[in-house]
Amino acid sequence: MTANAMFYADVKSRAQAAEYDYALTWSVLLLLALGLVMVYSASIAIAEGSRATGYQQMYYLMRHGLFVTIGVTLAGVAFQFPMHFWQKAAPYLFLFAAGLLVLVLIPGVGHEVKGSKRWLSLYVFNLQPSELMKLFVVIYAADYAVRKAAHMDNLTKSFLPLFGVMVLVSVLLLDEPDFGAFAVITVIAMGILFLGGVNWKSFACLIVLLIVSCLLLIWVAPYRMQRVIGFMDPWADPYGKGYQLSHALIAFGRGEWLGVGLGGSVEKLFYLPEAHTDFLLAVIAEELGFVGITLVVMLFSVIVVRAFSIGRQAAALERHFPALVAHGIGLWIGVQALINMGVNMGLLPTKGLTLPLMSFGGSSIVANCCAMAILLRVDWENRQLMRGAAI
Repeated sequence: MTANAMFYADVKSRAQAAEYDYALTWSVLLLLALGLVMVYSASIAIAEGSRATGYQQMYYLMRHGLFVTIGVTLAGVAFQFPMHFWQKAAPYLFLFAAGLLVLVLIPGVGHEVKGSKRWLSLYVFNLQPSELMKLFVVIYAADYAVRKAAHMDNLTKSFLPLFGVMVLVSVLLLDEPDFGAFAVITVIAMGILFLGGVNWKSFACLIVLLIVSCLLLIWVAPYRMQRVIGFMDPWADPYGKGYQLSHALIAFGRGEWLGVGLGGSVEKLFYLPEAHTDFLLAVIAEELGFVGITLVVMLFSVIVVRAFSIGRQAAALERHFPALVAHGIGLWIGVQALINMGVNMGLLPTKGLTLPLMSFGGSSIVANCCAMAILLRVDWENRQLMRGAAI
């Protein structure tokens, strides 16, 4: 029996055994639940001591709980749409997200926080268009790769049109500025192009071009250069450039193997900035220790592995668009989680990226939940096809 035949038989047995992917579903639910608990733990002090929250210690817990509820509800709605709907809607969803990115930059429309215009005020909460763009660029790039499959060896017909579109999106994101979202979206688009079969010479040239561009972006922007310098040696200026990272590292050090106990973090008491958003992992490390961090890494690993496995199943069934969507979602969640973890542990410069499915942030949670629903839809359709073939 060939390798493909063995894989196809394994897919068929999985489809007959269960209606949906239990490992993926429970990993997502556990991360959402753990995120809810840790956001509450990390935000108690800042919520209780801030006038903006009305001095209510449960302020961020209630809002995060609301975002999770909205995200799960919209995920249930997204699951109902078949993959051919998402393929047809891909260009329109992408244009919608791009339009929102333009709106953010219009004076008086975009909501500015700490010098960055990344949000649109909807009165009840702020919408961050770059989070929606991450989801829609997965769908758009997958549709583009399928439509251009016959021309993947042609530079002008396959590579350059998408490159031009991504340059436009990158300009909008960097003008906010949101370098972290730019990095993630670029990886998603280029990863899907690579998996879609783009000419390897064109892809290699693009990688070189991207590396040079990133270095130039760091060089010309003083604040990015300061982040790199602070990342390389946070202890050289622990009260300035290295303040956030040095306190994150202290949190990791205090956690040791089993942590100081849930709620026992000292760093969250106004020492570590953004403890409930970008640096939630540091609080997890301090309170739950190495064991807690290992659990989080394992759950994200399950999601990424299952995403690529589901994509491979779809490809085996010759469902190329769903396959690329599944791979794109796996890339997105894996790369963003990896960057956030690297930043928290001092392995990467500060990027301003949340930990998917866990950190406080309404737009991020909703986009992540919808992405997981679409991934489960790909898996469900795979199983239905295999079940029909078995009958």
